[in-house]
Amino acid sequence: MMSRPDLRLLREVSRSFYLSIRVLPRPMRGAVALAYLLARASDTLADTPGVAPALKRSLLEGFAGELGGGDQAWRDDLGEFRERQEHAGERALIGRMVSLFDQLAGLPDEERTHVTAVATTIISGQRLDVERSASGQHRMPDADSLEDYCHRVAGCVGLFWTRIGFATLGARFSRSDPGELEAMGERFGRGLQLVNILRDLPGDLEQGRCYLPAEPKPDAILVESARWREVARARMDDGLNYARRLRTRRLRIAVALPALLGIETLDRLDAADWSMLQRGVKVTRRTVRMCFWKALGLSRRGTGA
Repeated sequence: MMSRPDLRLLREVSRSFYLSIRVLPRPMRGAVALAYLLARASDTLADTPGVAPALKRSLLEGFAGELGGGDQAWRDDLGEFRERQEHAGERALIGRMVSLFDQLAGLPDEERTHVTAVATTIISGQRLDVERSASGQHRMPDADSLEDYCHRVAGCVGLFWTRIGFATLGARFSRSDPGELEAMGERFGRGLQLVNILRDLPGDLEQGRCYLPAEPKPDAILVESARWREVARARMDDGLNYARRLRTRRLRIAVALPALLGIETLDRLDAADWSMLQRGVKVTRRTVRMCFWKALGLSRRGTGA
């Protein structure tokens, strides 16, 4: 189980996913929380402004290398990154890297294997992002590249969630075929990343990035985004179907909540023009509470099949 200070840190760096982790059954919670914090830490390194891409690549390679059993020399440059963080939670997160690796070493072997695998895959996506930016490739070249990126940074989480669920809970996790559940979870993870991309289109464009396979211009991006909103909506349905196959109410709430929040976000994106996107499309705290109660209602109707 994660220590209480780590759960507080998790709340500081995650607005909604913290709620999902907090309601997970205790045997599953620690590994999922640690995987999230490792992924968020590497994301912070990749997105820190004002740092040369070569240094970002080097740190991400060192991060992945230590996950795979390599040395700790890459940590020597973390102090500079920590001081550059304007967000207090992210600054604290970078300062806790030693603790995160200590917690990883303390996990049971199977859990540590799954956490290491998902964090390594996520870092591979972040490294690709840094490399594309450094090479001047400011738009996603095609749909396959977008799907690959979404798999690396989020779809793999659906696989991880399934594997860590069976590893920690066994038959109490689900009666469904693990392979079928993994595929459903992977699609759901890619869908959640699409929601993030679609919500952040103007901000990414201001930074010279376009994650959709479209000309990096507002009109072209808006046309392309309509297609991907439909894709993302279908994958939120995958998330709800995944939730229904889980055996406990806590598990069903934890999965259904981000799916319902994703649907609410997509509804707002459907009605948003570019200027609205620039101002920011976010669900309110009231909507988060409403989605939580919806997830609670869905949790009573799960099949656990």
